[in-house]
Amino acid sequence: MNRSTAVRHALPLAVLLLFVALDLATGRDQQALSLTVISPLVAAITLGRRATAAYAALALVAAALLGIYDQQYTAVALPTQLIRLFGVALGGGVAVAACALRLRGEARLTRLSAEAAASRAVVQLAGTLQRHLLGDPPRVPGLETAVRYLPATRHAQVGGDWYDAFPTPDGGTMLVIGDVAGHDASAAATMSEARGMLRAIAQSVVGSPAAVLSELDQAFTTLQLRTLVTAAVATVDPRGPDGVALCWSNAGHPAPVLARADGGTELLDRPPDRLLGVSPGVPRHEHAVALQPGDTVLFYTDGLVEQRGLLLDEGTARVVRELERIGREPLDRLCDELLAGLRRPIADDVALLAVRIPLRA
Repeated sequence: MNRSTAVRHALPLAVLLLFVALDLATGRDQQALSLTVISPLVAAITLGRRATAAYAALALVAAALLGIYDQQYTAVALPTQLIRLFGVALGGGVAVAACALRLRGEARLTRLSAEAAASRAVVQLAGTLQRHLLGDPPRVPGLETAVRYLPATRHAQVGGDWYDAFPTPDGGTMLVIGDVAGHDASAAATMSEARGMLRAIAQSVVGSPAAVLSELDQAFTTLQLRTLVTAAVATVDPRGPDGVALCWSNAGHPAPVLARADGGTELLDRPPDRLLGVSPGVPRHEHAVALQPGDTVLFYTDGLVEQRGLLLDEGTARVVRELERIGREPLDRLCDELLAGLRRPIADDVALLAVRIPLRA
């Protein structure tokens, strides 16, 4: 028996001995024997079920023996003594039941704590795996970029959200945000395949986001990847006559948001084309807008706007309002504040890609 266990056993024993001594000290005319029931009640708080039952039995025996000392087994006093003994026995039974409930509650709390710790560990592992699948944060010459990935708190798996940014052979930059349906390893594997295929296609199909998406859709069909994918693909060309040209094509993905350097915002909500994996060969369209130094474009997955208790339009309006307020902040701070404003628990993964045209020196 270690020191801690000895101390916990000493407490109910000390209580029992205290009331035995009190009964003996007060004499036969003052009975304190009923108070021995406090001993198993104390044991129920600190000890296990068997120890509590042992103290309950010990308290009953002590009360019975004190009854002999107190002369409680006469014809006149016997009924009262039996009631006292019944009370001590009943109290012991209550103590054992209370101890069982306490132990059950402690076991449940331990189990829930262990499950919560395991869930936190799995979510952290999922986030780490997802970031490894996504690779290092993209860095492209001539642009400021920031990315974030936030896993859903109700899922313990990796998911299909991804972001990307890389140079193209014609001297421009391709920006990608996508979302494969699902929250499991299969979705993550498909995401990794889609990301790699899109990068490869962009090296030969140059300058046309719509053509890149069409080729990717056809590749899904050829490889029999039966999944639904939304994506927005954009090119940034610094050689535009009116500034930097942003050209994009949207395959069923949430519309990007443009935060102008002068404080204005615009939801780039042109009519989107169909999701990837639905109708390969369907015509896809492109849209363009001129960017000026200091302008910021935010690409994101639907977890940022689809929140519990909010309609999709309300979630999108929230993002637009936030960018009106923080659109000129440093990109890392901008992304962090957008994620901090999400309602918890987060129902879906969130991926962000923020891109800014640097101010001229």
